[in-house]
Amino acid sequence: MSYSVSARRLSRRGLLAAAGGAGLAALLAGCGRDDTASPSAGATSGGPWSFTDDRTEKLSAATRPTRVVAFTGVAAALVDFGLDKQIVGVFGETKRADGSKDPQAGDLNVEGVEILGNVWGEFNLEKYAGLRPELLVTHMYDPGALWYVPDESKDKIVPLAPVAAITTARVPMTKPIERYAQLAESLGADLSAPKVTDAKARFEAAAESVRQAVKANPGIKVMACSGSPDLFYVSNPKVSTDLMYFAELGVDIVVPTKLEAGDYFEALSWENAGKFPADLILLDNRSTALQPKDLTAKPTWTQLPAVKANQVTPWDAVPRFSYAGAAPLLENLATAIKGAKKVTS
Repeated sequence: MSYSVSARRLSRRGLLAAAGGAGLAALLAGCGRDDTASPSAGATSGGPWSFTDDRTEKLSAATRPTRVVAFTGVAAALVDFGLDKQIVGVFGETKRADGSKDPQAGDLNVEGVEILGNVWGEFNLEKYAGLRPELLVTHMYDPGALWYVPDESKDKIVPLAPVAAITTARVPMTKPIERYAQLAESLGADLSAPKVTDAKARFEAAAESVRQAVKANPGIKVMACSGSPDLFYVSNPKVSTDLMYFAELGVDIVVPTKLEAGDYFEALSWENAGKFPADLILLDNRSTALQPKDLTAKPTWTQLPAVKANQVTPWDAVPRFSYAGAAPLLENLATAIKGAKKVTS
C-alpha cells in the first residue's frame, strides 16, 4: 500500500462526523432487532457461533450471524469463499462514477447489498443501524485500526454488532487469505466446494509460475509504487502483505530506505523519482492514484528506465484476500517478470 491517501488513512482516520446520539437512539428504537425480518438463512444458522479475530478478541453469538456488513473488498473475499445472502451491506469503493462495479467488489452482487459509503470517510450510520447487523468485518492494517470505519463515528458503530478485524499488513498475503477463509467457514461457507478448491489450486499454480519466472529471468528488480500530483511513493515489501509474499516467492523488490510513519512507503519528490533503479514497475491501479496517462506530464516519470522500456504493470495495492482474488495478481506478475528485460545496471 503506497500513496498519499493511504498515509492519511493510517494516521488520520476520522473523516465522518458522528451522527447525533438522540437521532440514532430513535432509529434503533424504531427498527429494533426484530428477527422476523431476517433472511431465511437464520433458520439454518445452527448453534452458538464464535470466532477469535486478529485483535485476539473472541466474538460470540447465540447463533451464526446471517446479517454481515463488511468493507467491500472483504465482502468480495467472503463471497469467493462461498458466502452469499449473508452479506447485507458494504462500505468502501463499490461503484465507479459511471455506475459500473469497482474492481474491489469482485464477484459481489453490488445491487443486492446496501452501500453505506463509496469512498474513504463515508459510512452511513443510520443505514448501518437499519440493517440490524449481526457482524461487521474489515481489514486491520495497523493494530486496532478498523479499515474504512471512521474514527469520528467509530464509538457509535462498534456497539451495534460484533466486529471482526483481520490483519492485512506485516504478514505475507497467504495469512489474511487463510484467516478470511476461516471466518467464512465459521459463517457457513463450504471450503471443500469446487469453487473454493479450484481457486486455491489456481492460486498455488500461479505462485509456482512466479517462482519459475524469477528463475527463468533472474536479476529483474521490481519496484511497487504509486503516484500523486506532488509525490511519488515507493512501497515497502517488509510491510505490504502482497509484496512480502512476492518476495517470499523470490521476486527482487526495491526496499525503500527513508520510511514514513507506519513504514508503508517512502515519499519522494518527483525530482527524486529515480532514486531506486528498477527494471519493472508495479503501479498502483486504484482510481485514487495517478495512472500512466496521467503521469506522462511528469518528466522524471517518463525518464525512468522501466517506463522508457514500457515495463510497467498494474498493481492492486489493496488486494482481495481470497484465492480467487489473488491468483490473477500472481499470474500477471509472472507474465510481467517473464517479459521484462534488464534495463538497469
